[in-house]
Amino acid sequence: MPRHILNESHIHPAIQGFIANHHREVVEEVQAAIAQHRVVVVGMRQNPMCKAVRKRLSDANIQHHYLEYGSYFSDWRKRNALKLWTGWPTFPMVFVEGVLVGGDSNVKDLLAAGQLR
Repeated sequence: MPRHILNESHIHPAIQGFIANHHREVVEEVQAAIAQHRVVVVGMRQNPMCKAVRKRLSDANIQHHYLEYGSYFSDWRKRNALKLWTGWPTFPMVFVEGVLVGGDSNVKDLLAAGQLR
């Protein structure tokens, strides 16, 4: 099912650059990590689900690269840029072989089904 994203023709030219470059460095950092590592977890401090998915992966002997962007009290704009880029509404964001697989409960399900090794 395709995501609903506002077509560029419906965005005023004066703000297209702003939208395209909104925390671009954060998105590019995540893209670079995804290109370099089989499993990448993008999270934030103080979020118990971010800690849980990292423990779940470690317990399954799955190496992962972790990127952290602020806490509940900081860097929400950077995290928002990642949410807009992926369409995934929560943290953590887990990528396996370049594919967004979801968060902690999704990783739990993939491990239980033997689909993540």
